[in-house]
Amino acid sequence: MADCLFCRIVAGEIPATIVKRSEDAVAFRDIDARAPTHVLVIPMAHVAAVRDARGREGEQLLGRLLQFAAEVATELGLDAGGYRIVTNTGKDAGQSVDHLHFHVLGGRKLGWPPG
Repeated sequence: MADCLFCRIVAGEIPATIVKRSEDAVAFRDIDARAPTHVLVIPMAHVAAVRDARGREGEQLLGRLLQFAAEVATELGLDAGGYRIVTNTGKDAGQSVDHLHFHVLGGRKLGWPPG
């Protein structure tokens, strides 16, 4: 999608600090970090939100993204202290970019409830 910020990052049109890439996902540092480690994990293909990852293909994509997010967390040394993986769907939930993304947060004690 030409006007999507995250699609432009995937295409290399907008710089980002890439942490890890796979065949169908990319992880990069969030420029508005809310924790010492704050990485976004996105699919390479445009999917607007978790609700749009439907059917068998969507189920497989979500599984791969979560597995990829866990790998990123491990590689960033977050396993010992723990981490949080979050996705927001819709503006009331805080989704500011309409491209499915998971936040991987860690490096400090995270409070609950989050909002």
